[in-house]
Amino acid sequence: MIRYDLRCANGDAFEAWFGSIADYDKQAASGLVECPHCGSKHVEKAPMAPSVVTGRKKEARQERAIAMAMAAKVRAHIKDNFDYVGDKFADEARKIHTGESDERAIWGEATLKQAQELAEEGIAAAPLPAELAPTPPKKLN
Repeated sequence: MIRYDLRCANGDAFEAWFGSIADYDKQAASGLVECPHCGSKHVEKAPMAPSVVTGRKKEARQERAIAMAMAAKVRAHIKDNFDYVGDKFADEARKIHTGESDERAIWGEATLKQAQELAEEGIAAAPLPAELAPTPPKKLN
């Protein structure tokens, strides 16, 4: 396995693992390497310094792997058990609060102003960090 630091044309930095150097080259040439932040397929390797694995680095990598596994479980739980309501989050949260809609777990998007209004109205809602949010379903025309 090989890890590359990558950067897209929009300046987003991320890392990705590949089975080999050839695997990266083949996937990049086929347009299969994509920025997880913006979806850009214009991705290139970022400069990297050689890495010497010390005990601390190994421990940090293990801790990061555990955290990422936990985040993946949270994303899967939300995807499987919450209804995605998109940009209608604030409206749907109000309907659930007032009993107009059945009580259920929901997730979606809200503006900062909408979130503040929900808080002022006593409606429980919390921001979902991007690391824990599942990928929203694609909209069909």
